[in-house]
Amino acid sequence: MPYRQTIRGFTYQFEDLRTLLAKASPRRSGDLLAGIAARSYEERVAAQLALADLPLRTFLTELLIPYECDEVTRLIVDTHDVDAFKPVRSLTVGEFRDYLLSEKTTTAGLCQLAPGLTPEMVAAVSKLMRVQDLVTVAAKCEIITKFRNTIGLKGRLSTRLQPNHPADDYKGVAASIVDGLLYGSGDAVIGINPATDHVATVGSLLEMIDSIRQRFDIPTQSCVLSHVTTTLQLIEQKAPVDLVFQSIGGTEALNKSFGINLALLKEAHEAGLSLKRGTIGHNLMYFETGQGAALSANAHHGLDQQTCEARAYAVARAFNPLLVNTVVGFIGPEYLYDGKQIIRAGLEDVFCGKLLGLPMGIDICYTNHAEADQDDMDTLLTLMGVAGANFIMGVPGGDDVMLHYQSTSFHDALYLRDVLGLRPAPEFESWIASLMDSGQLTMENFGRLLH
Repeated sequence: MPYRQTIRGFTYQFEDLRTLLAKASPRRSGDLLAGIAARSYEERVAAQLALADLPLRTFLTELLIPYECDEVTRLIVDTHDVDAFKPVRSLTVGEFRDYLLSEKTTTAGLCQLAPGLTPEMVAAVSKLMRVQDLVTVAAKCEIITKFRNTIGLKGRLSTRLQPNHPADDYKGVAASIVDGLLYGSGDAVIGINPATDHVATVGSLLEMIDSIRQRFDIPTQSCVLSHVTTTLQLIEQKAPVDLVFQSIGGTEALNKSFGINLALLKEAHEAGLSLKRGTIGHNLMYFETGQGAALSANAHHGLDQQTCEARAYAVARAFNPLLVNTVVGFIGPEYLYDGKQIIRAGLEDVFCGKLLGLPMGIDICYTNHAEADQDDMDTLLTLMGVAGANFIMGVPGGDDVMLHYQSTSFHDALYLRDVLGLRPAPEFESWIASLMDSGQLTMENFGRLLH
């Protein structure tokens, strides 16, 4: 059905809900590339005003991608919790924004509400919010997950230690791991992006990380970010697989381009659980997402990139993950042109994911051909600390020499923990304290790993 909004005597018409959401989105290069963005600031405001008056329950009846054409749509519809939705069922999108920002809406209330919200609902309300609104609501949410330690507690900030190497050189990887551990990084996961996705290479990297973890009794988890089919082969071989990783998207067509579907993810989840490697919990899936992926694969169905991104969180939510992170600026300026667009997208993603009940982290990053720099990333880093992101990346020097992009360093995490009074996961913090008390936290002790 068409939606209309009059401004200064001129009536803007939006032919359907998909168009309304796209026109209401803050400006970004990916939507301009797709030809779906608002043509002027006034048209964007008109769309936002029309969206504010839209009843939330409209998203349950007017589907953006037909039910019969897309398994992500079917997942969203079939898993919607009607009872959890009741507190906000009568609200419009604008009233939902006010509800979220109200001091009466608590962390516990948002936790109970999460199963009743759909990705389209949270994407819609995010389009009506300023930066401070996104931060305020995200900070209210507390999403706690467990495997060998506890991630997501308020007042805590975890990090993924990312020791990538362009040749998967074991000494190079080990040196980065040692460096990160000495800076208190790695409580979310020690996670390697392999340069090659060969079963033997991935298996050897897993063995190496696990030997380090066991030797020093580190309360964390490991992951080599291979394709899920590679991980399944390694699980069959009884390799030390802690977390099962996969990049995911918000449409069936995008996931197909990744070589996955929901059935394959379910198989991988069950296989990971069968190893029983978690000691205090069983959250073991690790998902990565990013705005623009659906458009780059021509799999967006005319949806704006932020709404597509939010739909990916429905896929993640179905598998009770330990970690989900948006790799916000990784694809490039074709989708997020500059620092301002990257900052806004990162805040939207963490807001939407946490509101849906996900343990959201973020790779605060940019490519070298984007109109962004480290000052922009410092701004987003600080906002993420205030917004309560579960984890960020820890990359040696903030420069990933294998993936060729700029991210956050071990020092960046120390800065954020220092200025905001944040601490690592409690089990990891206790481990560091015990090593310091015993005098074992030295380069000499860890350096033996390199020989």
